[in-house]
Order: sequence, then C-alpha cells, then structure tokens
Amino acid sequence: MNLQHENAPSAGKSDRFSSSGFILAAIGSSVGLGNMWKFPYITGEHGGAAFFLLFIICLVLIGLPVLLAELAIGRASRASAATSYTKVGGPKVFKGFGLLQVIAPFIILSFYIIVAGWTLHYTVLSFSGQLYSNSDFGGQFGSFIGGYMPIVWQAVAILITALVVVKGVSGGIEKFNKVLIPGLVILLIVLMFRAVSLPGAGEGVSFFLKPDFSKLSAEAALVALGHAFFSLSLGMGILLTYGAYVDKRQSLGSAAVAIGAGDLIYAFIAGLIIFPTTASFGIAPDAGPRLVFIALPAAFSSMPFGAFFGGLFFLLLSFAALTSTVSLLEVPISYVMERWRLGRGKAVLIVSVLIFLVGLPSVLSFGMVPGLTNMGGKGFFDWADFIASNILLPIGGLATTIFVGYYWKNAADAAGLSSRWLKVWIFTMRYIAPVLVLLVLLHTSGLITF
Repeated sequence: MNLQHENAPSAGKSDRFSSSGFILAAIGSSVGLGNMWKFPYITGEHGGAAFFLLFIICLVLIGLPVLLAELAIGRASRASAATSYTKVGGPKVFKGFGLLQVIAPFIILSFYIIVAGWTLHYTVLSFSGQLYSNSDFGGQFGSFIGGYMPIVWQAVAILITALVVVKGVSGGIEKFNKVLIPGLVILLIVLMFRAVSLPGAGEGVSFFLKPDFSKLSAEAALVALGHAFFSLSLGMGILLTYGAYVDKRQSLGSAAVAIGAGDLIYAFIAGLIIFPTTASFGIAPDAGPRLVFIALPAAFSSMPFGAFFGGLFFLLLSFAALTSTVSLLEVPISYVMERWRLGRGKAVLIVSVLIFLVGLPSVLSFGMVPGLTNMGGKGFFDWADFIASNILLPIGGLATTIFVGYYWKNAADAAGLSSRWLKVWIFTMRYIAPVLVLLVLLHTSGLITF
C-alpha cells in the first residue's frame, strides 16, 4: 500500500468519514475539558440559566454559521487547513491565516496533552483508592505536577493519541469516537444521577438553572460568545480538516446542528454534575484544574463508593480529553502529509515527537524549572494557552468569516443551503460574525475590559 498517495490530503482525501462517524468525531473535538471545569463556573458567575440562555443564542446565531463555513471550506478544498482557503480560490494572504490554524492546534496540543495525562493518572489513582489515602488533596496535586511523573503521563497520552491517528480517518479517528462518545454519554448520565441525588444537591441545581437576569451584562455577552466559539472548536483548523474528509452527500447544515446540539447537551449535563456536587459538599465552583483535581476528590472521598464514582469522573475527563487530542493532532498531520508528501505513519511519528518536546517546557513550568514558572506574570504553560486560545483562535475565526462573507464566490454551492437560509448565512458571515468575533479577540487578548 502506498501511504503517500492513499492518505495524503492532496490526493483527494480518499480516506473518508461515514456520515455518523463524521458527526461523532466533530462532537468529540468540541467535547473537551473546558466545558467540565469552565462552563459551570462562568454560568454561575453570570446569571445561571440566564447566561445559559445567552450561550444558546450565541451558539445558534454565531457559532453554527461559522462552524458551517469551516466545514464547507474544508469539503470544497479537500486540503489541509493551511491551504484550504487558497485551494477554493482565496487570495494568497489567506494561506497565512490557514497556516495559523495549523500552528494553533499544534501549540494547544503541546499543553492540552499534559492535562490529558493528568486525567489518566487520576483515573488510576481513584479506581485504586490511592487518591483517598491522604486527605491533603492540594498537597497531592502540587506534589504530582511539580515532579517528573507528569512527563510519563504526557508520553502516555500522546502515545494513545498517535496510535489512533496513525490508523487513519475511518479506521482510527472514526472508530475511536464511535467507542468513546457513547461511553462518555453513559458516564455523563451515571454521574449526573449520582450528583443530583446527593444531599443538598437541589441548591446547586437551582444555582445553575435559576435565571438571574440582573447579572447579564456586556461582559457576560462576550464571555458567552467566546465560550460558544471555543467550545465548538472554531478557529483551530479542526473543522476545516474534518470537512475535507466529509462525503459530498452529507448535509453540512444538518451536521452543524447535530454538532452544536451535542456540544450544548454536554455543557448542560456538565453543569448538572459540577453544581450539585459542589453544593452538596460546600465547595466553591471555582474554574480551572483546582476544582477538578483538588476540590472534587475531597467530595468523592466523603461520599459512599467515592473511589468508584471518582474513578468514573476522571475516566469521563480522560475520554473528553482524548477525543479532543485526536482531533487536534489530525490538523498538523494533514498539513505535514500534504506539504512534504509523507505517509501517515511517518507524519504521525514526527509530529507526535515534536509535540512532546515542545510540551516539555509547559510540563516543567509547575515548579521543576523556576525560570519557566514566572515569565512576566505567567508560567510557560499559561503563556502557551494564552497565545493559542486568546489570540490565534479568534484570528482564525475572523479570517473564516471575512473569507466567506467577502471573498468566496462558491460559498452558496459549497454550503448546500436553501435560498432562504443561504441569505441569512451570508448576511451573518458578512455583517454580524466578523464584528462579534473581533470583539471576542479584543476581549480575550485583554485589549478591552468591562
């Protein structure tokens, strides 16, 4: 088998998703760690159900149109994210924007794979009961991330990801998501019922679902818009790349709706897990790793069968993390195969090793190397996150909206929408989405605050 010609993007993307496999893979890219530890917190901070409603509006009005645009560009180009814009007739300047959408997931994966390793480690610790042998959960977490073991788990996570991606789109990514996404759904449902049945859980449910419109503000609107944008994996080349593997008979409009619904349901159930649990045990639902790796283990240690339910929770996080890492890795793999005409096996090996090496400064920035811990107020890990998530991703999304709204002559044919919806989509991409995505960029980069 000639891998170079069978799997290279420029060879016509002969390795394709099935219809259901594509939707599951795209949902898998959006189902990540952020919705588990960030979404519940920002929802509670900005008005509970009122913010959730605002998030839905942003997802429908802006998220889905941009998602559809990325899928349409990818399918029309049958190319990597880096060349997809120019392959469908865009100006050369858009090749630079496309390349940014290869660089961004590469950087994201370099630090995201570290956190994926943490979730795998904590899954083993919880199921074995070792996690609960010492009640100093903050000390345990600090000792772990400040040592060398995270490098081992970083390697494990990138190895699992590489073993999936090396098998190709239909034989690797699709099959992987067809197993993990149903498994993730089962874990979500089990943990949700466990959470809402805890003593005092009703207070957490009320905090999550009771609307407080007084907390809605311009800041809340931008936070909702930003989360809708990022939770759908927009601006990071994933959907451009996945679109190139989609069959021409697949309805992109229906797929976009299904992907958005999957992301929304996951975020909703995540809230029904986090808020009841934190309310039951008197834990502040703070954002970030501290909630997941310190506060929640303390809660699991106090509930019946806590080691088991804690293990299920971290297994859920592992599934969510790995479906995202697989999607992230495919973006630079697609580019490397196209650019240097490499077979998939060689491309996966080279890119995986590079990601591991580039991620070492991030994994060592939690205390092992003091110089990496505080670099202008942020650690190396935090700087990598800030640059990729807050700058590169919005720029990528902005490029997509401008390209579709003003440059792409064949957008109508590629999207496959009815005339009524097509007019709405083009209007959104031309006049609404660019302005709002630019506001997200200015907000996440810190140039405007409220």
